[in-house]
Amino acid sequence: MERKRPGMPSGARMPHQGAPMGPPGPPYGGSPAVRPGLPSPVMEPSRKRPAPSQQVQQQQQQQQQQQAVQSRARKKPVGFPGANEMPARQMDMREPQSDPTLGSNAKRRKMADKILPQRIRELVPESQAYMDLLAFERKLDQTIMRKRVDIQEALKRPMKQQKRKLRLYISNTFNPARPDADDSDGSIASWELRVEGKLLDDPGKQKKKFSSFFKSLVIELDKDLYGPDNHLVEWHRTPTTQETDGFQVKRPGDVSVRCTLLLMLDYQPPQFKLDPRLARLLGIHTQARSCIIQALWQYVKTNKLQDSHDKEYINCDKYFQQIFDCPRLKFSEIPQRLTNLLLPPDPIVINHVISVDPNDQKKTACYDIDVEVEDPLKGQMSSFLLSTANQQEIASLDNKIHETIESINQLKIQRDFMLSFSRDPKGYIQDWLKSQSRDLKLMTDVVGNPEEERRAAFYHEPWSQEAVSRYFYCKIQQRRQELEQALAVRNT
Repeated sequence: MERKRPGMPSGARMPHQGAPMGPPGPPYGGSPAVRPGLPSPVMEPSRKRPAPSQQVQQQQQQQQQQQAVQSRARKKPVGFPGANEMPARQMDMREPQSDPTLGSNAKRRKMADKILPQRIRELVPESQAYMDLLAFERKLDQTIMRKRVDIQEALKRPMKQQKRKLRLYISNTFNPARPDADDSDGSIASWELRVEGKLLDDPGKQKKKFSSFFKSLVIELDKDLYGPDNHLVEWHRTPTTQETDGFQVKRPGDVSVRCTLLLMLDYQPPQFKLDPRLARLLGIHTQARSCIIQALWQYVKTNKLQDSHDKEYINCDKYFQQIFDCPRLKFSEIPQRLTNLLLPPDPIVINHVISVDPNDQKKTACYDIDVEVEDPLKGQMSSFLLSTANQQEIASLDNKIHETIESINQLKIQRDFMLSFSRDPKGYIQDWLKSQSRDLKLMTDVVGNPEEERRAAFYHEPWSQEAVSRYFYCKIQQRRQELEQALAVRNT
């Protein structure tokens, strides 16, 4: 009966004399990771293959071994005894090895890594305060996330504009003619008009420029003094306009000038002046389009003008018939019909006298204008959503927490290792060697009888001499090939 060699699959036969074979073990200079047996890469092609059924069993056995190795690699470093094998001695002093299979779940593992294990909490009762902080942090994160969602929803809805006072300052200076002046400007009398302004009680950190409140500014001078071509000074907003804190107008002259300032406010959203008949009906003079349509709908509901049979239609009363010129109309037609009834809003008209009297030059005319500005809370909410400084700081603190927890876990590993080794050094080393042997077998896919292999008589069998000779023969052939390659390189 043929003896089966360790490391050979069932059904395989001994190779003929002279075939290369693996080393019998460390005493012969081989690697300790290789067991005595016949490795598949050096087998002869003429060797008989196992039966198909045996081949399937062998493949299944290899797959099971590979799965076992992967599961061990995820739970512990290579050569590290499992939790079921050595409950009290499952710690290793080597650095933990990273597992590439868990790279996609790095964020999930980081969230879990912030929690202290139960064993550490039992060793250090004060660590419960840290766990309470984690629970509080989780509630705080949920609250902040809910508030961020509420802010995003609030920004999507139009926010009510706030009415504020814009104080307008109008002043002028007069420069009399100087006969001894070197330049032409100094030899001619001239005046300079300044139009400035600021928002009263502006709580915003970024002050709005004066020109940002207006769509256009027109200064109309005396037409008899400056002629039809030079009596208008105009400023209109364009997409490329740069905001300014005021306007200056300089003209030659030595007499007082009457001027008219026409200021067109930049309403946001745009506002319109209503047709006089519609304004009297709704009691609105100038308003945004959405407010006008809402006032119309309120008038329809108050006077019960909606058709009882077809809710889409409105039965016009005598006032509606005069304005819209029809006895019946759809409510969806009102925005289109309003186009002819809405006019640009009236500008703010200010009459001012540019005085050249030295006693009046220090006087400044002040006017208060009602303007609508956005709620400063909207800007604060937008900046809160766009701010990333706090998030970066929180991320850096989280990284510090992860590093601290990881160092605590490493210290716990070292402590358990030292305690288990100090209690039973001999038993610990024996259990550790057994675990290493099991892991080594799984990694190298070597099968055999561990009880026989651990005895010296196993290596005095007749096949050991053949294994040694084949091992040295393989090494000689490998060295010969290296020398031939080196000689060929030298000759070239």
